[in-house]
Amino acid sequence: MTNIKQILKNIGKSQGLLAKSIGISQGAVNHYANGNRKPSYEMAWKIVKALNELGANCSFDDVFPEPAFETRQEKKSG
Repeated sequence: MTNIKQILKNIGKSQGLLAKSIGISQGAVNHYANGNRKPSYEMAWKIVKALNELGANCSFDDVFPEPAFETRQEKKSG
């Protein structure tokens, strides 16, 4: 899961505007935002950069946090 939707909401911008700023379809942004598709590493950085250019003040980890289940597994094995 990503925080794309929440960040866009916080800055009052749309998925369509984000999509236009990085040259992909609004549908692709929606798939990334809902976790239906995982962006490539390069695309993920483009998304973070575009969000910041649109007024967000976010890091890669803010937009793409580690999944909670991985954190729990790491705690069990650690």
